[in-house]
Amino acid sequence: MRPPSDLDVESELSYAYLHAVSAQAKVCCGAATRLQDNNGIDATLTGWGPFTGTYKLEVDLKIQLKATIKPPKDNGTHLDYWLNGLSRFEDLRTPHVDTPRFLVVLFLPKNPKQWLRHSEKSLMLRNCAYWVSL
Repeated sequence: MRPPSDLDVESELSYAYLHAVSAQAKVCCGAATRLQDNNGIDATLTGWGPFTGTYKLEVDLKIQLKATIKPPKDNGTHLDYWLNGLSRFEDLRTPHVDTPRFLVVLFLPKNPKQWLRHSEKSLMLRNCAYWVSL
């Protein structure tokens, strides 16, 4: 057996971040199955309305999760992230799906010791995740 790598921990923290933020928003967050993962989906979100400006009472989203220690370049309106593989990009931006797909990227500090801190009084996951619909 091999011990988990820092990349494995980054990935798990991206799930933890999405799950925590979803719970706070009263949105259901579920991990994807192997078949969904093979198609670029890491998690699904379901929210219940009513939603302002629409008659929809339930909305589903499919999420591709990424995490990185590389700080993004910020041009004032956008952050950059290099998505490995053209097929993943195409999966996220295809108009031929019924459920919207989003990319969520968690930007972590370079030092793994700063990623997560917990005590009896607090749980802190450092830096922030950002999302985009391609």
